[in-house]
Amino acid sequence: MQFSKRIERMETSIFSHMNTLKNQVEAKKGIKVINLGIGSPDRPPLNAIRQAISESVMGDDEYRYPLTDGTESLRIAIANWYLDRFNVRLDHEKEVLVLMGSQDGLAHVCQAILDPGDIALIPDPGYPVYTAGVILADAIKYPLALTQENNFFPKYEDIPEEICKMAKMMFLNYPGNPIPAPGTLEFFKETVRFADENSIIVCHDNAYSELAYDGFLPPSFLQVEGAKDVGVEFHSFSKTFNMAGCRIGFVVGNSKVITALTNVKANIDYGVFLPIQHAAEVALKNYKEWVANNCVLYQRRRDILISGLKSLGWNVDKPKASMFLWAQLPQGHSSSQHFAEQLLEEAGVLLIPGTAFGKHGEGYVRIALVQEEDLLLEAVHRIKSFLK
Repeated sequence: MQFSKRIERMETSIFSHMNTLKNQVEAKKGIKVINLGIGSPDRPPLNAIRQAISESVMGDDEYRYPLTDGTESLRIAIANWYLDRFNVRLDHEKEVLVLMGSQDGLAHVCQAILDPGDIALIPDPGYPVYTAGVILADAIKYPLALTQENNFFPKYEDIPEEICKMAKMMFLNYPGNPIPAPGTLEFFKETVRFADENSIIVCHDNAYSELAYDGFLPPSFLQVEGAKDVGVEFHSFSKTFNMAGCRIGFVVGNSKVITALTNVKANIDYGVFLPIQHAAEVALKNYKEWVANNCVLYQRRRDILISGLKSLGWNVDKPKASMFLWAQLPQGHSSSQHFAEQLLEEAGVLLIPGTAFGKHGEGYVRIALVQEEDLLLEAVHRIKSFLK
């Protein structure tokens, strides 16, 4: 059998490797690994969301093909939510598209924008689907180095002029995965200027805007004047509302990009199951109280883990948002993958090596806040034994 050369360009997932190693450790040692790897919420959605799904699935008309772009009532709810949350006005008919999860849209938008050989600017470290989408479009990735010295923002001035002129699109992610660094309106203004000058389409992944701490409210890229002229913003119900398995998200912004992505998806799928769309409406209409409580839970987990690691001499920066810690390796360790594998094998704690997200992830591990507080304390105890 012969397969696509695109597949050959896609690296074997470190996530799969770590999961295989986890299964081996559990079988060999007879222990339960504390999994702080995958960023999947460990708690169920709001009762009202589950009730909406439960009631909708009994409807006789719920099993027809849904519309590719989403129901009108959900697109209106998304536009209303954007106005309430970010004070950004959207045309629900032209500037809103419902997705089968934001990852679905992040991958397919590359096929809507890129031709073979085109260049896309990709954050490094960055969420792996950005690179995968570029590869599947037969395009070329140009990495944007995100370093602590520059507060994990790309330096647009360091990008060669010929790359700027050739690039067609750019991914950004603030607050991010794996780096939970927050975006700022000043940075987004700089981004709009850069994109406008170089005719680059910006795709901002804002999936973590509703997981923020200490009173911080992450901004939207679209709050900046001119942002809608150069790009779009993706959102997910997975992290905000614990609906990861429901596979629903959305993209908003530039109408031409929305139309192009809609055309791609119209040739691939028939949209999101209608009961899930109804539940998404319920989620948006009840978001304030739910989001506030959810943030309290994750903030408590963040503080417990950071405090515990600090007591071991492992100082980790305290993020303002996202469900991850981006932790420099403890003193005496230099290889992210070696450290993560050793920790898993010897202590039964699973973290993701930073190199899973790009070469500039070396020297870091990503820690997901996806376990209850007692398990986070147990993880600290196990790490303590490992670091001795």
